[in-house]
Amino acid sequence: MTGGQLPRLDRTFWPLPQAPVRIVHLGLGAFHRSHQAWYTQHAPDAADWGIAAFTGRRPDAALALAAQDGLFTIIDRSGNGDDFEVIGSIVEAVDGADVGRLCELVSAPETAVVTLTITEAAYGLASDGSFDAGSSAVAGDLAVLAGGTGTAGNAGPAVTPTTPLGRLVLALAARRDAGAGPVAVVSCDNLSGNGEVARRAIVGLAEAWDMDVAAWIAENVSFVSSSVDRITPRTTDADVAEVEERCGYRDGSPVVAEPFRDWVLSGDFPAGRPRWEDAGAVVVDDIEPYENRKLWLLNGAHSLLAYAGQLRGHTTVAEALEDPLCREAVEAFWDEASAHLPEEDLHIPEYREALRARFGNRRIAHHLSQIAADGTTKLRMRALPVLVAERSEGRSGAGSALMLAAWIDYVGQEDSVQDPLSSAIRTANGSAGHERVATLLNLVSPQLSDDPEIVSLVASRCGTLTTDTSEGADATDSGGSTSATSAPHLIPGRNS
Repeated sequence: MTGGQLPRLDRTFWPLPQAPVRIVHLGLGAFHRSHQAWYTQHAPDAADWGIAAFTGRRPDAALALAAQDGLFTIIDRSGNGDDFEVIGSIVEAVDGADVGRLCELVSAPETAVVTLTITEAAYGLASDGSFDAGSSAVAGDLAVLAGGTGTAGNAGPAVTPTTPLGRLVLALAARRDAGAGPVAVVSCDNLSGNGEVARRAIVGLAEAWDMDVAAWIAENVSFVSSSVDRITPRTTDADVAEVEERCGYRDGSPVVAEPFRDWVLSGDFPAGRPRWEDAGAVVVDDIEPYENRKLWLLNGAHSLLAYAGQLRGHTTVAEALEDPLCREAVEAFWDEASAHLPEEDLHIPEYREALRARFGNRRIAHHLSQIAADGTTKLRMRALPVLVAERSEGRSGAGSALMLAAWIDYVGQEDSVQDPLSSAIRTANGSAGHERVATLLNLVSPQLSDDPEIVSLVASRCGTLTTDTSEGADATDSGGSTSATSAPHLIPGRNS
């Protein structure tokens, strides 16, 4: 049969039961489907826990998934081949702009958990971690909330908030109005202490709007921290065609993921939760060491490869890791980060070895351009803590400084940078030398730009990663040093 003649994946063709909605998710995308939706389906009490998932900026993912009754295929892609599994834990896929439906579901007493994959930048905190009521997105939502008509328990204001957290605050107000009781909010974004970050952002936004709503949230909402891990690249047309050929049905929304997955949670669930731990999740009292291991070793290396790899002409993580200069930069950063992780509990050598294998899986085309987005927010969690920790112990922090330098070189050669501070980056690129480095570092954190030694260190690292082919050939073919501490090769007009 051709693709048009094949049956479409839905619950008529693939009769998975439809659980009642008890989880609301904000940020319907590939990662949520490969991770939280997978864990929920594999929990032994999955029949009691359906997910209603809302998109972010665009409705496309919800429209495609709703046509399939929420079903989709996970392509489990290892170096040896692909396995396929139909996931049915998402029972409702909704356009994020449908704030009325969000309020209705969050205010239902059956809803026990709200999970978030909204990206690091969406929490809208200032560089010092405080709530930033003056940011344009937050200010816009506050104006909408303040000028709204009707009650939050109905459809909400005539004009609705546009950010995920603005919409969630309105929905939590609806839950308060409905008397539906406590609920847990679980951040699944790559932020250190992401539960606390979510609390500051949500309570801060609520306080700026309505102190009574803020007080109810502070009393009734549990903010759970979690560390999430599963490499999930963008799905391609070839992946869609492979599902048709191998599975015998049409799925317009398959997800590709590596076999590895990890979820660590810490916090209270006052209205209950699925038994995720029976599906392999880990529940701990102190999540910080697990967060730091993942944020620094996996996400930090991803950011370093994203900028260094693209500077050197690579497009995927696997390609970049094969470049000796990129690989040595990653190992140097890992050495610095590992010095600040408790080895006895986290099995750091084994974790690093597993990352080498995962990053080197060429069948997972994890594109560097995808990872490179939102650098000012990501580097605040991935490079800054390691650099500060190294310098506090009297070491230079050259490995983490190189990550910042690679970002500075990268944003200097990109015409359009996806970042919440993109306009400020463009302005900074109009300066040169140490002034440019300091201005860009200030966008990550004033803690960096206020230290002249750090500015000089990062400036000295700029230009050490380059697409210059003769330099790359010398480093690779001669068998000599590929250390990033060698004299910088300056890119005219883009180095500081």
